[in-house]
This record gives sequence, structure tokens and C-alpha cells, in this order.
Amino acid sequence: MGKLHLSKISNVELAKRNFLVHPPEPPMDILFSNPSDSIYVGRTKMLHVPFYWSYKPVANPHIAVVGITGSGKSYFIKTFLTRASFVWNTNALIIDWAGEYKDWVKQTGGKIISLGKGSYLNLLDLGGMKPYNRIKQVMRTLELLTDLGQYPEQKRLTELAIEKAYLKNKFKMDAVEQRDEIGKALMPPTLKDVVKLLEEQSKLGKYEFPAELENSIYRLKQFVKPGEDFFAQQSTVSLDEITTSGLIDLDLSGLPDEVTRALGALSILQFIKEKMRASGWAKEKGLRLIIVLDEAWKIAKEDNSDAVMIVREGRKYNFGLIVASQNPTDISETIFSNVGTTFILKVKFERYLDYLQGSLNFSNFMREEIGKFGVGEAAVNMAFHSAASYASTFLLDKIEGEEPLKELFLDLIEVLTEKQKRDINMPKSISFHKDDLRKKLREFGLGEERLEEVTKLFERKSRHLDVVFFVILLERYGIARNNIAAFLKDMNIDDSTIINIFTKADYRKEDLGDRDVTQVLLEED
Repeated sequence: MGKLHLSKISNVELAKRNFLVHPPEPPMDILFSNPSDSIYVGRTKMLHVPFYWSYKPVANPHIAVVGITGSGKSYFIKTFLTRASFVWNTNALIIDWAGEYKDWVKQTGGKIISLGKGSYLNLLDLGGMKPYNRIKQVMRTLELLTDLGQYPEQKRLTELAIEKAYLKNKFKMDAVEQRDEIGKALMPPTLKDVVKLLEEQSKLGKYEFPAELENSIYRLKQFVKPGEDFFAQQSTVSLDEITTSGLIDLDLSGLPDEVTRALGALSILQFIKEKMRASGWAKEKGLRLIIVLDEAWKIAKEDNSDAVMIVREGRKYNFGLIVASQNPTDISETIFSNVGTTFILKVKFERYLDYLQGSLNFSNFMREEIGKFGVGEAAVNMAFHSAASYASTFLLDKIEGEEPLKELFLDLIEVLTEKQKRDINMPKSISFHKDDLRKKLREFGLGEERLEEVTKLFERKSRHLDVVFFVILLERYGIARNNIAAFLKDMNIDDSTIINIFTKADYRKEDLGDRDVTQVLLEED
């Protein structure tokens, strides 16, 4: 019969004995509290527990999503919005920088509002605010997007001209309700009216600093040019409808540049923020509206942006904000420190992991796991209401959406060296989600017809394409080589392999001559 021996064991030794240590996951009552009142995301990697996200255990309903192109960000967002609509009857507004979501919104029966393509938003609409308050918002927006803040006199002239435009239209500067003598709602002025007032002042020739006045006019004229006056006409967008009409895609891709896109996005966020405040505190918990900002670095990076203000205030009004980016440093650290949940998908660069780990304070073990992620795998960081004795960051095996997450693959085997081919740790192909590929190629200027051709080629080839043929195809479509190289780098392909890809592409093109690469691919089926 054996003998029982007692011995002293250090905490370090105990920690190594896995049967005494709970894996880094929250308990089941947090992960799986009430499936009928939460959103299913996927199963945890350690114990394979179903994870249902809810706004109830976390500090607020706001979410940050980070991950490289092809990691599954947009797939997660679409899944989340769909399920939130079913579970909580939540409305959703996607502020769509690149027009990435509009096809999906159409398919799901949502509504598309296209600024720059027939829809207008008057920058001087009040949206339930007093004119004085709206002027402050407009001036803060212009300072954020231009260098106006560096010129105090131009700022003063612009602010006074906007105030005069309201007064000329008989607005009371400190009133919310704006009606004329017979009770009819007043028509707000536009930026065209503001420019006109400044030009009239210039014609008088009595202003002490004419150069400052001329520069003020020049700055505003960029927003009132014919064909580019998207924010200088009376609004065709109903501010009430965009927050209460189910799924809405505010498509900004028709606007000419980053400044005008940011202007449209910030203005909408400002109107929504005021609508939140006007609606008052919610008596019952829930989510009335989810706002999505995807790759909106221009307005997610600055601490004085309205995106940050909504993150700080949204919970008490039952509004949620989802901020997504492939570059975590494009999201303000203030947002990371205030959102209730962060979903981390595949992240490429060490400096991005440094930023995330510094902001969210997860372990080196988590960092190593994140560095090995494939498509759809994720780490979740949750800021709970009260101090928790369990892990706040845990791993998901894969995000499980409404449809299977369809990966596309670029095969690298032909461009690898013999040593790389023998290396079991060297990936022989790279993968990404179909929607992410379409988004990136759309950014490079590829039209919808070409996008369909690329997608169908992947489908015909069992979702695998040789990377060399893929590069030749994109070049035939007119995409610059530097853009293709940037895309391959985003896919975590090293520089030497990219050089090899382009070298083989040049040789292959000589063999192809005038033959269409798509025809060659089809012949290989």
C-alpha cells in the first residue's frame, strides 16, 4: 500500500499544474447568461463554451473591432447587426466610408442614403439644437478638418458670418423652436448664404485685414462649388428617419475626398448626439440604435471628435457605437479606454500589438495567440461593471456568422524557395474574406463588373488562385503595382517573397503575350 507524503510546493509550481488552474476565460454565467437576450458570437477556444454578447455585464454597449484586411471585421459587423435586430429590434446606421456595406444593406432590405450621389445634408441644419450651439459644433468641425484653428481672425469672421446668416433668416439664437409669425417652420440658411455675406463684406472694402477676409471666403468656397455643394443645399436626408428606420447605410463613397467624407460623418454624429440627449434617459435598458464607423480614422483618432463624445455618453441613452479599423493606432486611445468590448482579430505589426496591449493590458500569452490568428479567430476584451476575479480577455475559436465564413486563398507555393517549402511553419497560402477583398479592390478603383469577374474566378477555382496569376490579373485591370504590393504586405507577405511574385509575373506575362489571363485560368479548369 502506498504512503501519503506531505510536501511544500511553491505557487509557481502550482500554477504549472493545469488541473489546478482555470483557463483564461470568464465563467459560464458571464459567457452564457441569457441566450434569448444576447447575441451569439462563437465558442471560446479553451473550453468551447458558447459566448453570447450582452451590454448588461459590461461598462457600456460600445465596441471596437481591429484586424487586418481579410481578418473578418466586416463579416463580424454584419452578423452582429443582423442578430441585434432580431434580439432587441435595434436600429442600425452604418457610416460607410468606402461604400463597402451598401450591397449587403440592399440585400437585407435596408435603405441606402448616398451623399454626393443625389442626397444632401445642410451643414447648418439645427437638428433640434439652438443656433448658438450648432455654430459651436460647425466651428469645431472645421477646426478638426482644416487648419482654421491656426487663424483666429479667420475663425472669428466665419463664426460671425454664420450667426448673421441665421439672424437674416429670422432665427432666434438661443431658442430650439424656430417658427415665423404665423407658426411656419423657418428654413435654415446654408453655407452659400454665409459665403455671400462674406463676399458682400469684402466688396465694401472697409475691413482692416482684407487678406484674412479673402482667405475665409476661399476656405468656405470649397464646400459650395457647383457639383460639390453636398453640404451647402437644403437637406434631403431626414435626421429622424436615419435613427428609427431599421438598417440604414449612409454611403460616403460618392464624396470626393477624405475631408468631405469626414465632414458628412461628423455632422451626422453631431445630430445623433443631440437626438440622444433630446430623447432623454432610457427607462429600460436596451439598444435603440447602433452606429458603425468603419475605417473612419479621420474622426476616430482625435480625442475631441464627436465619436469619442458618443462613446462617453451613449450608454445612458441606449445608443451603441462600433468603431472598426485595420490599424489600431487610427482609433483614439480614449475610445479603447472607454468602450465596453474590444474584438481583436488578426493583427500584423508588432507596433499595433504594442498599442493594443498597452491600451487593454492583456497578457503576453494573449499577444502570442493573437499573432497566430487565422481568418475569423478573435480575442475579446470586456470591461465589466465591477472588478472581476476572472480574465477580462479571452480567445474565440472562430466568429460564427449567419453564413459560413467563406475564405478565399492565394497560393504561394510557386514563389517560395525550396527552404521555405520545407519549412512547416511557412504558410503555403494566404487567406482572406471575400467581402474584404472586394472592399480593398474597390478602394483601388476596380468597378463592380471587374469585381464580379475576380470573385467568380476564385469560385471556379475552388476559392484558390495562384498568386502570380492574381497579380497579372490586377495589373491587366489597371491597378498600379505599388497598390498590389501594399495589398500583399497587408496579407503578411514579406518583401523578398513579393519581389519574387512580381519577377515571376513579368516572366509569365511574356509567355502569355496578348492572351487574356482570365481565359488561361478557365482553360486550366
